[in-house]
Amino acid sequence: MNNTILNQIDTPCWILEEKKLIKNLELLKYIKDNTGAKILLALKGYALYQSFDIISKYLDGCCASGLHEAILAKKEFKKEVHTYSPAFKESDIQSIAKISNHIVFNSPSQYHKYIDRVKEINPNISTALRVNPETSHSPKEIYNPCGIYSRLGTTIQNFDESILDGIEGLHFHALCEQGADELEDVLKNFEEKFGSYIDKLKWVNFGGGHHITKEGYDVEKLISLINSFKKRYSVDVYLELGEAIGWESGVLVASVLDIVHNGMDIAILDTSAEAHMPDTIIMPYRADVRDASEANIKAHTYRLSGNTCLAGDIMGDYSFDTPLKIGDKIIFEDQIHYTMVKATTFNGIALPSIAILREDDSLDIVKEFGYDEFKSRL
Repeated sequence: MNNTILNQIDTPCWILEEKKLIKNLELLKYIKDNTGAKILLALKGYALYQSFDIISKYLDGCCASGLHEAILAKKEFKKEVHTYSPAFKESDIQSIAKISNHIVFNSPSQYHKYIDRVKEINPNISTALRVNPETSHSPKEIYNPCGIYSRLGTTIQNFDESILDGIEGLHFHALCEQGADELEDVLKNFEEKFGSYIDKLKWVNFGGGHHITKEGYDVEKLISLINSFKKRYSVDVYLELGEAIGWESGVLVASVLDIVHNGMDIAILDTSAEAHMPDTIIMPYRADVRDASEANIKAHTYRLSGNTCLAGDIMGDYSFDTPLKIGDKIIFEDQIHYTMVKATTFNGIALPSIAILREDDSLDIVKEFGYDEFKSRL
């Protein structure tokens, strides 16, 4: 992305780069071609529907976490819709059943409550249960679906064999930004606990958290794990990917509004970690900034901060080769996944615009936000 393009942008603005998105998708196609596995877009991590025309050429559908995501998948992606929720609402279940190809229940009690109604509404729907393999390598407990007292999925102790005549699949999700070695361990535990049931099924969903498009991921090992599993059980395999789709495919561009000094130089930007990059606070993790290093590595160090009244709205301390000036652009790398889907208008700060840098290097502003988005949420 050159300076000519950057100068076109009114900040803050997310920019998805088509070439990088397609690079990720081509790798996923390679996996599909060599395993026969189906790969779904996890809308909880990436829901930029203006790019679905590209993604739908490569993937098999979407997994939704409830009614609204299911509607988006049905209307905009127009392929398979797989819907799971920790607990479905009475007011939603009819619509979800009508538009979903797969529905995954979180517990036997949810299955028993809704199965007759779901099958009456959509006789062709494939039903499943999410199970908890009680093994995870999540780097943070907040992202650990198999942690102590987890509500996500049914443990083997709470499994109800009476549902086996009514389900076609099992679903587990135990990873978070992790590799094929961790999947191998999870699969071992999943099979030890639930393997005796798999022969009765048509499919198993390996969930998400597979960091497939990150440099260094062992793609060939993943292919081997999937093929070996399919050979053992003769079932279809699904993966649900959100972060891996958007991984390193775009940026968030902000501008320096002011520079103040209080023990150190502090640059106030027209974006917000709290509102626009919430995972940098929740995870937490430090976002990479283009052409910047850790504090005091380069000649000029600044604390980058957000334009809200939250004292902790801080991106971190970064150093630059030259002094920052008011109006300079700051580029936060890898800000396409788990940003737009979580962003808020906290403190009345405007949401960043959304742009797509096309393969021909033209810039397409696909969404702009203003006061109406702030008001309509209240």
